[in-house]
Amino acid sequence: MIVGVHGILETTGSDWVNVRVGGVTLQVHIPANSVSSLGAIGSQVNLHTHLRIRDEEPVLYGFTDAAALGLFSMLTAVSGVGPRMALALLSTLDPARLQTAIVTGDVAALSSAQGVGNRTAGRIILDLKGKVEDAEFAAVGLSGDADGQVIAALTALGYSPSEARAAAGTPAVAAETGVDDRIRVALQQFAIRG
Repeated sequence: MIVGVHGILETTGSDWVNVRVGGVTLQVHIPANSVSSLGAIGSQVNLHTHLRIRDEEPVLYGFTDAAALGLFSMLTAVSGVGPRMALALLSTLDPARLQTAIVTGDVAALSSAQGVGNRTAGRIILDLKGKVEDAEFAAVGLSGDADGQVIAALTALGYSPSEARAAAGTPAVAAETGVDDRIRVALQQFAIRG
């Protein structure tokens, strides 16, 4: 099993990259929203990967962080969700937003990905809600964005990761621009409920 690729970025496409590792160039399918974050042609890239065999041909899927790889593995375990659909979900929603959509039951967000209908979105939520809430990777890779900072702050204050992700995903919290304001609104919502 190939679990990681570290090499030189040679070529990029809409949802794939070619990475030269030693004397071999590998094509790796990645979420479309990750292509621009890898840097310029010729730069060093480090991807977490998952190898699949499709029609007796190996296909390598790559991700910039372990959270995205974990979500990809969970998504492909859902009946009717293959690697292409999982990649489409991760191309449309970053790992933090995808986790939040699953935990909060946001069918509209999930079905915004190409090829994902309402029934499939509902099945993903039904199958993965509990697993995503309990996943160890849930906070990995999220601290760089505003939602991740809100989640980290709320969990540090004693709220569970699932409560923190649900609060960070509410429209009132998302409407705020600053991280401090998002945390304040989330705490106000907890106070109103509690």
